[in-house]
Amino acid sequence: MYWLLALITFSLFGIIAMGIYFEIRPVSKAQTWFKSTVVVNLFTFVLAQIGLLLLGIQEVMAEPAVTEAAREISVGMGLAMIGVGIPTAFATIGAGIAVGPVGAASLAVIAEKPEVFGRTLVYLGLAEGIAIYGLVVSILLLGKLG
Repeated sequence: MYWLLALITFSLFGIIAMGIYFEIRPVSKAQTWFKSTVVVNLFTFVLAQIGLLLLGIQEVMAEPAVTEAAREISVGMGLAMIGVGIPTAFATIGAGIAVGPVGAASLAVIAEKPEVFGRTLVYLGLAEGIAIYGLVVSILLLGKLG
């Protein structure tokens, strides 16, 4: 199983190295070897992920049965924990989408009129508040699980 983790790690390092290489030397039309290299690297990564998933499932299924009292977390509880994290995830993504244009517009306005700096901070704070609302909802849902 550890060889799959090593394969995934080397594949990721290969993808990162190719990205750095292509950033330094942009691809010209004469270089066609890069497509096959990227495909082989991604194919290796995906196969290693699938192998890790299948072998991981086999190891879990091969474990001896554990009594329910000894098990700390059930599948339902795990899914509930994922459900608790979803509001924070979506709220954070929404806040990121909101802060980008608001921040860019704020910088443009501050460049022309520096006296509106305070107002632009309020708008950025409102956009960032979306993530805080998602965090509060997740904390409230987590309190219901316990």
